[in-house]
Amino acid sequence: MSSENTPSHSRFVALKICLNVIEDGRSLSQVLTEGLAQFSDRRERSFTQNLVLGTLRWQLRLEAIRSQLLKKKLKAKDEDINQLILIGLYQILYMGTPEHAAVGATVEVVSRLKKPWAKGLVNGVLRNFLREKAAICEEVDVKPSQKFSHPQWFFKAMRKAYPENWEAILGANNQIAPLTLRNNAIYQTPETLLEAIQSSGIEAQRHPDCQQGISLLQSTDITQLPSFEEGGFSVQDAAAQQAAQILQPQAGERILDACAAPGGKTTHLIEFSKAQANIFALEKDPERIERLAENLYRLELECDYQVGDAAKPQEWWDGNRFDKILLDAPCSATGIIRRHPDIKWHRTEEDIIELVQIQKQILHALWATLKPGGQLLYATCSVLPQENGLQIAEFLESRPDATQIDFPANWATFSNLPGRQILPGTHGMDGFYYCLLEKASTS
Repeated sequence: MSSENTPSHSRFVALKICLNVIEDGRSLSQVLTEGLAQFSDRRERSFTQNLVLGTLRWQLRLEAIRSQLLKKKLKAKDEDINQLILIGLYQILYMGTPEHAAVGATVEVVSRLKKPWAKGLVNGVLRNFLREKAAICEEVDVKPSQKFSHPQWFFKAMRKAYPENWEAILGANNQIAPLTLRNNAIYQTPETLLEAIQSSGIEAQRHPDCQQGISLLQSTDITQLPSFEEGGFSVQDAAAQQAAQILQPQAGERILDACAAPGGKTTHLIEFSKAQANIFALEKDPERIERLAENLYRLELECDYQVGDAAKPQEWWDGNRFDKILLDAPCSATGIIRRHPDIKWHRTEEDIIELVQIQKQILHALWATLKPGGQLLYATCSVLPQENGLQIAEFLESRPDATQIDFPANWATFSNLPGRQILPGTHGMDGFYYCLLEKASTS
């Protein structure tokens, strides 16, 4: 049996991916795709992906457990051994891997690292944990940030912002996110898509909060679902699907989708209006706008798009004001941690301060491009009030020509701040924030 087919190989690949994220600060989305590309066997690929996502999701709790088991810290050059221990602990605690397999295959990875001295260490640490598991976990879980495996600053922020919901938020962040599809209304009805999916043997149901949403109840390869190649649907969480439903793009309206890539909301705006609205998509990052172009191509949709900084309209705006604007603002992405667990370890408090200033600049800059009587929908995939309700409250105070417009929202968490917040896990959705603003007609 070649080394590529041994049980230790998937664990070795998982280790390399985790090190890329934790040590090198790389994006999980990028390195996971690169790492999984070498697997031809779907089960092996799925196992490795689950191992990576889970180890990163529970990193802080696993580190606390490891600290209880190691007599002294390892040197910085041995971070691979540190991370390998976490991978072993994760299998034992969360994956239901038989104990002998979790320990044996994890220890075997050491041979690939050319550190023979570490075999006994990794073996001993994992076997000691099996003996003392209950007592160690009880001690580690005394601290909420360790129990829920979130950075201390974020735990404090959630407890302050959501004193009654913080545990549910942190718990939801550690769950595996569901897969939701958005039916392409131009191509077919959601009933047609649902029937085709169910006929192919996949459990699915309509999402109660999305006009075009279909929730898959089991894992599947979406590229094999009916009408994928024809552009019959997109993958988009139900929370993100609220944007078009709130903004209600209509035929003939000139609509700006700012910060548009990778294009999920852009394409939804087009589909919602049956391709009758004039959508202009703007994206600052040239590489990301390529993904927007790819999504338009697959769905056989068209719109104008351009590379440009939303905070600097003078560089791209033609002077013709928009009827509506969707501002999906750059944010901390703290509402989608369950999909991207590396956000926990990449995001800092300092980042939030900078992001709040960027959001403020874009919001004020785009307001000038909106017609009197027009509407701007401010959106983030964040759960932090300073990026959401507090940001908009300050904007409304500074702009007498801006008014908040209410909209139906069965999913909303209400507060004394403007806008509506979706908390992670609500109706199976990601964490999102929306606020619809209208410009005075005399502006």
